[in-house]
Order: sequence, then structure tokens, then C-alpha cells
Amino acid sequence: MVMMLKGKAESLEQDSSKQIRPDTMLPTVIRLRHFVRVPFKELPLTRKNILQRDNSCCQYCGYSGDKLSIDHVIPRSRGGQDSWENVTTACLACNVLKGNRTPQEAEMPLRRLPYRPLSSLNFEASKQIHSGKHKEWSKYVIGWG
Repeated sequence: MVMMLKGKAESLEQDSSKQIRPDTMLPTVIRLRHFVRVPFKELPLTRKNILQRDNSCCQYCGYSGDKLSIDHVIPRSRGGQDSWENVTTACLACNVLKGNRTPQEAEMPLRRLPYRPLSSLNFEASKQIHSGKHKEWSKYVIGWG
């Protein structure tokens, strides 16, 4: 709001249910009038972020529910690291079945290879869009719309 009042930004989308002043609605999308460099911030490797990346779905069988765990594609006991490219979401049954083997050895191909999300900003935006809180953001986020 401060940036808008100072003329540094303009509102593109508003939340009509939240009024700030009689003539002003709460903005949900703003556009800066001048480019502002945002420092790069790497997305932390957390259980919550891994589940978000994999859409809370087992990457072996497709199960989507409460009983999900994190699996190391190359097991830690065999030198596998805690990295975006080596962890994936797995249901408890698949995780136990795979055990201390690679997906190839267990004959359990991954539905999608694990990857590092490119941008923490796009990752956060996609989380908000999926939750239904800010569906209007989809036309402004790369890869949506």
C-alpha cells in the first residue's frame, strides 16, 4: 500500500471483500513502475516443500493421502545425499518395498524425477494458487495462465 501511495506501484487485481478506504480495495496483485532487483533466495529443502513440489503424491504408485514419507532415491546408506535431486515423496508401502535399493534395483520407476524448484517466488505463488487463496495470480506467474 505504501508503494502505491508513493506512486511506485499500481494495483492490477483487488480483493473486493476487503476495503481499505471508501475508494480503495486491498490489492492482491501490484505492478512496480520501476524494476526492483530481488536478491536470490534458495528454497530450503524441507519435508513441507518436498511434499508441495510432488503435489503430495507418491512418486512410485501415485497414492495421494496422509501416509506419505520422504524417500531417498539413492539410499543414504549407499552415499545418497539430502538434496532436491535425491529426495522424493513416497507412500509408506512403497518406501518399505523399495527399502535400501535404487528404483532400478527395486523395479519401481519414478513417475517424475526429483528436481530443484527454479524459483522460490514461483514456488510460493504456485502454493497460493493451488490452495485457492489467490487464483487470480495464475495469469501473472510463469508457467501458469
